[in-house]
Amino acid sequence: MIRSVRMTGLALAFAAGAGGVSAETGGDAEEGARLFRACAACHQIGEGAEDRVGPHLNDIVGRPAAAHEGYRYSPAMVEAAEGGLVWDAESLDAYLEDPRGFVPRTRMSYRGMRDAQDRADVIAFLATHSEMAGDVAGKAEVDEIVSAEILAMEGDPAYGEYLSGECTACHQTSGANDGIPGITGWPVEDFVIAMHAYKTGVREHPVMEMMAGRLSNEEIAALAAYFAEVE
Repeated sequence: MIRSVRMTGLALAFAAGAGGVSAETGGDAEEGARLFRACAACHQIGEGAEDRVGPHLNDIVGRPAAAHEGYRYSPAMVEAAEGGLVWDAESLDAYLEDPRGFVPRTRMSYRGMRDAQDRADVIAFLATHSEMAGDVAGKAEVDEIVSAEILAMEGDPAYGEYLSGECTACHQTSGANDGIPGITGWPVEDFVIAMHAYKTGVREHPVMEMMAGRLSNEEIAALAAYFAEVE
C-alpha cells in the first residue's frame, strides 16, 4: 500500500538559480548537485539527458509517477501511478528517504537518504531542472567512475555466465523484482556503470560494494554482456 501523499500545491516555490535555496524545502540546489552524484550512475538530468537503468529526471517535480514515455517502469511504480502518486516535494522526500518503504517492490536499489537536509537539497536541485535547463548533471562524476576505455571493453557472455552464480544467488534470472531488483536485459553500458559505481563507493550498499570490489574490469564487462542477453 502506497502511503498517501499531498496532491495539491504542485507548482512549488523552488529557486530558479543553481545555487538558490528553495523556500518550500529549505534545500540548497548547489549542495544537491553534489549529492546527486550518488544518483548519477542510474539517472541523468538536464539538457541532453537520457534514460539509463533509471529514467532521466527532467521535469520530475510536479509530474505524475511513471509518466515519462519510453521508459519501462516496474509494475509497482505503475500501480503507484494508478493510485494517484505525483512527485511533489513531500512525496519525493518520502521516496528518497525510503524508496522501498514508499513504493514496495520498486526496482530502485538505492537504500535511501536518511538526512532530511540532504533530501531537501537534492529536491531543490531536481527542481532547477524542471524545465530542462542546464547541462547534464552527473556526467562528470560518471566519467570519473568509468573511463571510455572501460566502457568500450567487449565482454564475453560465456565467461559472464560462468561468473554469474554469485549474482543469481540474489537476483532472479526471470527478471522478477520481488525484494531485489532484476538485472536481466540491462543495457551493457548501464550495467558496467552501476557496477563501477559500487566498486568505487559512489553508490553505497555493503553487499554490492563487496561483490563489485572483487571483480576486475574484464569480469564486469563479461557479466554485463551475459545479463544483457538474458530475457
